[in-house]
Amino acid sequence: MLERILTAEQAVDLIGDGDSVVVGGSSGMGVAESVLSEIERAFLERGRPKALTVIHTTGLGDTKTKGLNHLAHKGLVRRVVGAAYDLIPGLRELIEAGAIEAQNVPQGVMCQLYRAMASGQPGVLTHVGLDTYMDPRHEGGKLNEVTAGDMIEVVALRGREWLFYAAPTTDIAIIRGTTADEDGNVGMEHEAVTLEGHSIAQAVHNAGGTVICQVKRLAQRGTLHPQMVAIPGFLIDYFVVDEDQWQTNLTPFDASLCGEAPRPLATLAADPLSERRVIARRQAFALYPGAVINLGVGISALIPNVVAEEGIDDLFTATAESGIIGGIPCSGLEFGATYNPRVIIDQPYMFDFYDGGGLDVAFVSFAEVDRDGNVNVTKFGNRPNGCGGFIDITQNAKSIVFGGTLTSRGLEVAVADECLAIASEGKIMKFVPRVAQISYNGCRGQESGQDVTFVTERAVFRMTPEGLVLTEIAPGVRLKEDVLDRMEFEPAISPDLGSMDPRLFREGPMGLREDLLARPVPTQRRPPRR
Repeated sequence: MLERILTAEQAVDLIGDGDSVVVGGSSGMGVAESVLSEIERAFLERGRPKALTVIHTTGLGDTKTKGLNHLAHKGLVRRVVGAAYDLIPGLRELIEAGAIEAQNVPQGVMCQLYRAMASGQPGVLTHVGLDTYMDPRHEGGKLNEVTAGDMIEVVALRGREWLFYAAPTTDIAIIRGTTADEDGNVGMEHEAVTLEGHSIAQAVHNAGGTVICQVKRLAQRGTLHPQMVAIPGFLIDYFVVDEDQWQTNLTPFDASLCGEAPRPLATLAADPLSERRVIARRQAFALYPGAVINLGVGISALIPNVVAEEGIDDLFTATAESGIIGGIPCSGLEFGATYNPRVIIDQPYMFDFYDGGGLDVAFVSFAEVDRDGNVNVTKFGNRPNGCGGFIDITQNAKSIVFGGTLTSRGLEVAVADECLAIASEGKIMKFVPRVAQISYNGCRGQESGQDVTFVTERAVFRMTPEGLVLTEIAPGVRLKEDVLDRMEFEPAISPDLGSMDPRLFREGPMGLREDLLARPVPTQRRPPRR
């Protein structure tokens, strides 16, 4: 085993110019930070490795300097392939400038590609991404004009259309675990998520490449329980030991994130009562006993805090695409982790469940919505954020509850006396005639029978085959001046237009538990037709 232990500098010497490197992790979880930092140092001091193709699943960064931001130097990277770039502004700036090629792939497809690569398959055939900007009849997932080649193609098979995502070639894997024993078997007992490290290791090993795994500690042979081994030792070539390895971007170690020692929910303080919390509270009204749900990034990531305050986490099963099931999901730079998880599975298995239509309700955010119910969360001017798991999740959930403010940039509201007042209106309207990019296709959703709601701080809309219908407005809000005049198209207005629940606009628990227990469970719907 000792001959397989390298310093970060020695590990980076194994990476050749022009290599294709798969980097595991999500946000700050599962990221081999010391190895990535050493790649940066080696390039800045010696000019190598260079011209790398970097393959990642999603969002390895902290919006500043960590994760793949270490690789954001002109010449170091030639091409990137992955699902999301919002936490990697350094690489995103190179993409915007056309300095590197950049291919976007849905998060679920990305992590499933590793399994395809491991088993020698040419790629992934799936319905995920049809009629969105992933579809090559639109943009094919390319994030700038210099991106060459077509990784995605439309395939007709058995009377249906599919998208085929071609598997990339690989030379190096950089992954992470907690403990490696003397046989090289790796456990992830302190990791907040297990992600797809096993699949990445299989893919690169079977391709004849080199697998590098950063771990926190070493252990004697046989001390890891066989069922706790996440990656068998024969898949890993070399190890880098970093005793200071952090669990997430913000946390050195929290036992409640890996299930070692659950924390009392009373330790999670309620968020301030703002327009964002109002939206998250109203989204939470769509919960029901027994539902299996997904909680996305942005405003929807505030729902778990509402759940904790209301004491309703036992009534349904919360999931996140990273592979967590149960507990209270985290938000911000710790999104993808959860307090008190009940189950942690590898990320590809979670997307198998999502893609097959298993989700009852998806709670996600929006940036733009048009009259056809199309949603954009991925393109803002020339800034390429990428889709993350948004396309996989929204295309396949039985019900979707989108959340976002009606306007943005400068919006200020006052929440008091069970009313909402607009103190300063946002300069940008988010309900537009046509979205800048189709991240979710509203017409396809209606054809498949999805139940779709849009929740804002001042109004609630439902999507119907005839278009968007306004169903609720906040108490204190004027219909014409504060809602209709702040949209670039006019929605239909429900003849039963009602007021948003006044409990949304007051401090303290809303008594949501009693409401949910009294609510009839929806009749089980079939998964959306794809």
